[in-house]
Amino acid sequence: MMGDDRLYFRQLLCGRDLARGDAMAAQMVNFVYLIGDREGRECLAVDPAWSIGEILEVADSDGMRVTGVLATHFHPDHVGGDLLGMAMVEGVRELLERQSVKVHCQGEEAPWIREVTGLGDGDLVPHQGGDLVRAGEVEVRLIHTPGHTPGSQCFLVGNRLVSGDTLFLEGCGRTDLPGGSSDEIYRSLHERLARIPDDTVLYPGHLYSRDPSATLGETRRRNHVFRVRSLEDWRRFMGG
Repeated sequence: MMGDDRLYFRQLLCGRDLARGDAMAAQMVNFVYLIGDREGRECLAVDPAWSIGEILEVADSDGMRVTGVLATHFHPDHVGGDLLGMAMVEGVRELLERQSVKVHCQGEEAPWIREVTGLGDGDLVPHQGGDLVRAGEVEVRLIHTPGHTPGSQCFLVGNRLVSGDTLFLEGCGRTDLPGGSSDEIYRSLHERLARIPDDTVLYPGHLYSRDPSATLGETRRRNHVFRVRSLEDWRRFMGG
């Protein structure tokens, strides 16, 4: 992996940096990320939603071109679609109408994304955990972290982890929505992400805390989800 001087990384908060004046976006406080190669001038958009035009404008103003999408999971506030009848959220469908790119998703999530967004098989690239997706010479490693949804995934680039709704600085993703599993999210937090070093910086899918990022070490010390030491205790903790 090349140094951070070449890595392009932008964290954008919906309702503040994007979709200003949209009350629902401000309530949902989603993060959108742009990850790419400054020298190659191309980037991947992570969970582009709420205001596709503004996302593309940010990339363009930085001299970057969006060449692909990374989807953490299928929920409409991350990929677009009907948000529980409360709003129709712009997302990957609107992005693909503007630019011919592929949506990189975890294989188990592909049918859910198709159903929510109306995209076809040819628009999606299904992956397995451990796969790499490139933007120029920058490599993003995909980590399958089921629990919030069956195909939830995190993205590791250098010493940064984009965690979607798997892990927040405070708490973790809910598991009571379709496809959720409290057992699986426990394994994702305590096993699948366990090998990632403490000095890695965590970038979550929502601003559910005062700070927009923190090291994994700090998160592991402060976040109550890491105080539960066994699956049996976790089940009791989650009310199962």
